[in-house]
Amino acid sequence: MADKQPDSGSDDGSDDAVVGNLNKFAVVPPGYTGMPKKGHLIFDACFECGNLGRVDCITEFEYDLFIRPDTCNPRFRVWFNFTVENVKADQRVIFNIVNFSKTKSLYREGMSPLVKSSSRPKWQRIPSKNVYYYRCPDHRKNYVMSFPFAFDKEGDTYQFAYCYPYSYTRMQTYLAAVEKRKLDYFNRELLCLSVQQRKLDLLTISAPENLEPDVKQRVVFVTARVHPGETPASYVCQGLIDFLLSQHPIARVLRDHVVFKIVPMLNPDGVYLGNYRCSLMGFDLNRHWHEPSPWAHPTLHANKHLLMDMNDSNKMDVDFYVDIHAHSTLMNGFMYGNVYDDPVRYEKQAVFPRLMCANAEDFSMMNTSFNRDAVKAGTGRRFLGGILDENSLCYTLEVSFFCYTMTGGSTLVPYDEEGYMRLGRNLAKTFMDYYKLTSLIQPKPTVLPFNHSSQRRERSSKSRSSEVRPQSETRHHHQSNRADVVYENHSLSAQSMNNMATQFRLQHRDLHRTDRR
Repeated sequence: MADKQPDSGSDDGSDDAVVGNLNKFAVVPPGYTGMPKKGHLIFDACFECGNLGRVDCITEFEYDLFIRPDTCNPRFRVWFNFTVENVKADQRVIFNIVNFSKTKSLYREGMSPLVKSSSRPKWQRIPSKNVYYYRCPDHRKNYVMSFPFAFDKEGDTYQFAYCYPYSYTRMQTYLAAVEKRKLDYFNRELLCLSVQQRKLDLLTISAPENLEPDVKQRVVFVTARVHPGETPASYVCQGLIDFLLSQHPIARVLRDHVVFKIVPMLNPDGVYLGNYRCSLMGFDLNRHWHEPSPWAHPTLHANKHLLMDMNDSNKMDVDFYVDIHAHSTLMNGFMYGNVYDDPVRYEKQAVFPRLMCANAEDFSMMNTSFNRDAVKAGTGRRFLGGILDENSLCYTLEVSFFCYTMTGGSTLVPYDEEGYMRLGRNLAKTFMDYYKLTSLIQPKPTVLPFNHSSQRRERSSKSRSSEVRPQSETRHHHQSNRADVVYENHSLSAQSMNNMATQFRLQHRDLHRTDRR
């Protein structure tokens, strides 16, 4: 098809015809009539989280694929997720995804698309040596990602995706399964409905006694998936939730002292529709925290007002706000924080990322940065960092769409679902470290050494008491001892906190780096 519009760069819509997802679209040779034959590929993206807007047949071996832009916003074209069926065994093709809106991409660093099939349901990465990312003059100078593929099983349906999908339905199924466990320290409630009437879930994880009316709550507030195509954020968030709900000693201590409020999917409509960055109405919600509309941005509006109510309450201290994202151009996990004129408050922010770095081998302090770029003023981190109590710490937690390098190493380790969830677990452990440093959670007293005679007397006493102690109480006693041991070992000194702040001041004295959130 002739292209009569002037070159406009990769920020503009690539083609007016790309307006919806393909629905069982069969690509047949020009002039062919009749039912598709084997080898006439059938493309489909008309399913939850799907995205593929158009396919052009270049030859019988090569196809140009067009990402459908976000609904009501042609600027963003990154996420893709589609299936191919009606293949022949050993059929070889070249796919060109021709209208990416991003200049920079991890495809230049070795990232590759994911693929699975009906007979092999585990996602795998296409070998990176076969993936090419380049600016193409034939497609309005948009960026093109090309890769060859060989279909090897005739009856299979193949699915290709930008990253590991995590759908709205998957989250609802997961939360329903958690609810069925009837845990007394887990509560799920409806915060509001989206424009398309999907649920905005609010999770509360804490010991029941922390929620009594006369108890002051220390709150950690976490959100994820404000940008719907950033699917790793959901895996990180689920890893955090799974850990906090577990019987791990650290999780039990955290629940005893802290109230976790979690909104696991802040943009459910965008997720369901297969958008990359925007809501149903084309809004980047992470630029509208200042004045969210109750009709255009209902999920953001409800979230903001809940946080403001918490901040105004004399029964709650919002200690943390953490917004989980995924990053399309950098590796590892890392954080963005705020810049303050008060040097003490500014330096205090460096402590939590450094603790995170100590817990997670994939977390990078080099990529972690702090800024007050005016372009980011509408983000959750920036807005809440300027309006919440001065003791509140607000961060964006980023994780790469692709991979990480371990501290001191150069080997690239691609993320998978488990790797993302592990980062969520390490986030929870870092809250433990921070609260111990700030003395909210007090270490258990250390038992002094004792001589053999006292040890024998204690053993004898334990033996007699175990004869009358119920089995459940004995089990709880052993679990408590184990919790104390792990809790005692999982610690840093207050001096470490001061050292971290000092290092931060020296490293960032004249450094004002910009972030991408």
